[in-house]
Order: sequence, then C-alpha cells, then structure tokens
Amino acid sequence: MSAQSKGGCDHIHTHTTQAPIDNHTCHCSVCKAVTGQDTTHVVFFKHGDVVVDNEAGLNRQPFNANNPDGPLELCTCADCGAPIMLDDKQNRIRVIVPNLMGYADQIEPASYHAFYDPASGEPEPADGRPVHAALRPDFVWPDPS
Repeated sequence: MSAQSKGGCDHIHTHTTQAPIDNHTCHCSVCKAVTGQDTTHVVFFKHGDVVVDNEAGLNRQPFNANNPDGPLELCTCADCGAPIMLDDKQNRIRVIVPNLMGYADQIEPASYHAFYDPASGEPEPADGRPVHAALRPDFVWPDPS
C-alpha cells in the first residue's frame, strides 16, 4: 500500500501518512457485535499517522460496550453517523476498518487472523494465512504520540 490512503465521509475526511503497523482479520466478539460482520479486516496505524480534518465533528462512544472505560472509542460522524475510525484514548493507535470507513481497497489485505477461538465452533481459517489467538506474537504497542 502507498503510505497515504484516504477515507472518512462527506463531512469528515481522514488520511494516513505512513504504512500500517498491523493488518489482520479479526474474529473477536466485539468486532462482530460492532460491525455485524463474521470477521473484520482491521488495520492499526500509529496514532499520529491517521490525520482527521474535523475532529470536532466526531461523536465518540466506547468501542466495547462491556468495557466502557476501555482505551478504544468508536468515532462516528456527528452529521451522518458514518464510522470514521477507532481512536485510542492512550494515543498509541488509530484503527481503520477499510470496508466501513471509506478506505475500500486502498489498504492491502490482512496478513493474518487474530483472536480466533476454536471454542467458538467456527471452522479454523484455511486460507494459508497464520492464525493466532491474539495479535501476532511479534506485535509491539507503540509509545503514545
């Protein structure tokens, strides 16, 4: 992917300035509940690498309803309700879900599967990409920006 890709909606525009630090297909129950998708393509960027042109126009709500004080907030457009990004209150990352946040196919496909739980009863992914019970083992959370 090029270092810069663009997303958002008609009211709030976002763009990236660097390549992502993580790119996975998520199987977690929170992503399923929030997106309504069986799996979700999730892309992490360092916090400062996703630029938002109208942060005042964002509505913020907890990403995980079962952990309202958790670090991630779902940011949606106050005008149209479109999902814009997930923002980390600790300023480590910003998260883009390409198919829901205006990025479409500008971002490379996921390189692995994260948060797969065999106890879910879902078949293990068989597309040749690595499958992990959490984020990839070598992932390191960036320092806050």
